Amino acid sequence: MSTANNTGMNPSRDDFAALLAESYGESEAFEGSVVKGRVVAIEKDVAVIDIGLKTEGRVALKEFTGHGRDPAPAVGDEVEVYLERVENALGEAVISREKARREESWVKLEKAFEAGEKVDGVIFNQVKGGFTVDLDGAVAFLPRSQVDIRPIRDVTPLLGVPQPFQILKMDRRRGNIVVSRRTVLEESRAEQRHEIVANLEEGLVIDGVVKNITDYGAFVDLGGIDGLLHVTDIAWRRVNHPSEVLNIGQTVKVKIIKINHETHRISLGMKQLQDDPWQGIEAKYPINARFHGRVTNITDYGAFVELEPGIEGLIHVSEMSWTKKNVHPGKIVSTSQEVDVQVLEVDSVKRRISLGLKQTLQNPWEAFAEKHPVGSDVEGEVKNKTEFGLFIGLDGDVDGMVHLSDLDWNRPGEQAIEDYKKGEVVRARVLDVDVEKERISLGIKQLGGDPFASAPVGEDGEVKKGAVVTCEILEVKDGGLEVKIVGTDLQAFIKRNELARDRADQRPERFAVGEKVDARVTLFDRKARKIAVSIKALEVAEEKEAIAQYGSADSGASLGDILGAALKARETK
Repeated sequence: MSTANNTGMNPSRDDFAALLAESYGESEAFEGSVVKGRVVAIEKDVAVIDIGLKTEGRVALKEFTGHGRDPAPAVGDEVEVYLERVENALGEAVISREKARREESWVKLEKAFEAGEKVDGVIFNQVKGGFTVDLDGAVAFLPRSQVDIRPIRDVTPLLGVPQPFQILKMDRRRGNIVVSRRTVLEESRAEQRHEIVANLEEGLVIDGVVKNITDYGAFVDLGGIDGLLHVTDIAWRRVNHPSEVLNIGQTVKVKIIKINHETHRISLGMKQLQDDPWQGIEAKYPINARFHGRVTNITDYGAFVELEPGIEGLIHVSEMSWTKKNVHPGKIVSTSQEVDVQVLEVDSVKRRISLGLKQTLQNPWEAFAEKHPVGSDVEGEVKNKTEFGLFIGLDGDVDGMVHLSDLDWNRPGEQAIEDYKKGEVVRARVLDVDVEKERISLGIKQLGGDPFASAPVGEDGEVKKGAVVTCEILEVKDGGLEVKIVGTDLQAFIKRNELARDRADQRPERFAVGEKVDARVTLFDRKARKIAVSIKALEVAEEKEAIAQYGSADSGASLGDILGAALKARETK
């Protein structure tokens, strides 16, 4: 056989290797790309696919049917798959329908992301912080906060259901896609709200369903849009919490009070469907008329009383009690208590009624004046001692005051008040009752009578200026003597320089408590309640009298004889 013939019919090993390398080189050029193939067989749960290479590839059927996307392929169907490797250890091509779909999806998703368009997907699994979404082969992450407008507890109804999503972020290099369902819902809701609001108008009465209840009101579903029914617009009467009147799911008839077309906020009212109870309020509740009501609310400044449904009045704390001035209203009345009140003022414009509770009770100062007229004596406990007098607790839970000047006839009030202790029971005389100013004036010294008023008047024992009186020493002081005029209740103070004519004898220590001395009245003013007595004045007067009696020019008596005679005459009196 010739060499030429051998070459033409039987290629050398080098030629075969070259052909094989050429064949594989062309095939390797397809690796990492999407190629078309034909299903040549179905073996259990695997599709055998011919992609034009020397060997077929196998793809699990679930890659075609996963997440409810497509039906399983049949023999003869043309499909697109992703060629990973031309041949594996088993001599088969490594292909994938999932990766083919993912490659296709990324191209479509990037276009949708750039255009801001929505994409369809299926939530198929829950992961930490959210869920995974199949976007036709590409897997995206759905954060929990982006699932719905409001937090939802159970997402089971959303799993496996095709629905639109908005792509928030894409990173092909890292294979990351973040999507949002909430954005789609908000956009759809905004469009729906705009359409619904456009068909509503203020003053319209419609039915709604209570969707949510808060402390300040209730949200009512008006058929795709919520309106706020504020707690103050539920009823004319006081409603402390909307749950007192409404329940979630309850159908209510409401009136549209206000619509804000920019924010799509709608204010609703229920009480506006009823007659306003404040109409003609002045005629229904005239001033000074008395009514029966129920305490609905208590505050620091007073208590609210419901006179009828929708009509409440305020008893200010100052109108609650005649005597309890600085007490919290909660200590005088309680919530739900039935009370009698008197109308003090009505303001229909401000929708206010001022009520009085104490006006329905007798004024305790009037009651005291009736029971204890001026001049009568009363008894009470010393409640307080102040710099201007004593406060005495009296009948009817009222206080009377004894001024310092009415404690004692003879001593200063600052001194006399020290004799009294808080809690001590004392007697006093009613001097004055001022009902309007709520004041009762009492006196303690008036119980014993005025010593100036009872001072003797007449020739025998008359107390007047120039009269000689006998004094009993009550107290010896450095500045003089505290004395009482015998036969009277009058007290006086003899100053040191009035104790004797001679300076050497002007010493208080010469005298003793209980000793009696004679003195001359140098001042007596019954009106001004002032009296002054002097031993010195008496001695000087007696000296003058002795000189006049014994010291005539022709008597021949010396001054010593005259004074001795005067002293003897004084001692024999």
